[in-house]
Amino acid sequence: MGKRVLVIGGPTASGKTRLAIEVARHYGTEIVSADSRQFYREMRIGNARPTPEELSTVPHHFIADRSLTSPLSAGRYAAEARNRLDGIFCNHDIAVVVGGSGLFIRALCGGLDEFPEVSENARRRVMEIESRDGLEGLRTALAQHDPAYYDRVDRHNGRRLQRALRVCFTEGKPYSSYLGNAAAPDFSPHYFCRSPARDELYARIERRVDQMINEGLEAEARQLLPHQDLPVLRTVGYQEWWPYFAGDYGKDRAIELIKRNSRRYAKRQYTWFRDYASVASVRDIQDKLG
Repeated sequence: MGKRVLVIGGPTASGKTRLAIEVARHYGTEIVSADSRQFYREMRIGNARPTPEELSTVPHHFIADRSLTSPLSAGRYAAEARNRLDGIFCNHDIAVVVGGSGLFIRALCGGLDEFPEVSENARRRVMEIESRDGLEGLRTALAQHDPAYYDRVDRHNGRRLQRALRVCFTEGKPYSSYLGNAAAPDFSPHYFCRSPARDELYARIERRVDQMINEGLEAEARQLLPHQDLPVLRTVGYQEWWPYFAGDYGKDRAIELIKRNSRRYAKRQYTWFRDYASVASVRDIQDKLG
């Protein structure tokens, strides 16, 4: 049957961690985290890291194993995680991957297209085009240098137009020529999702945020204030504290924003995982695996 990876995704506070542990214990295997915020030692409370008790029940990988000053990209994560899976597969036919970071799951299980490192000259050219001619200038340039990608890209998304043009200008090849070349994994992924009803999920989010506050989230965020410009800290649960620390609004407003932004983040995660099979238990996963 070959090696299989059981991917358990879902929105924040949906119960992914508990289900993943139950599944890993059932199959006697290990868990690889695909939560891009739980990688970092300094972020304990605000990312709902598994408790020490939970971590002790099943071997986990990629939990607090590095500093946020050495961030892990999706591509690097995929390479490291595939190596970890190779090690797990030496002793097990099944591994569990769990997390709410859809991009990291896709990188691991489907691969990411590889692009050249963008040159400074290419960055300057794109900046000059945008500065001189705006969005329409970006469209015109992309239509000229990569008509195939221009026909399918969202032409109102300036960031995507810029990214494609930077790649085009770096090596003189169309951006589209780099698409669809990702290496397939040597395991079979099976996708499952924890998807409680919206009202139930939002109530869980409310309780989780309150618990984080009680555990000291404010103090944790204050310790991380010197690193507030790092991309990994431009995230729900942390970014809402910076204006509060600056005196722009009060603590109640910061907590209110964390809850609101957590709900919004959960809605985006539902979109990421909409094609996954909805499950609530180990039995559900067994039934869907056949």
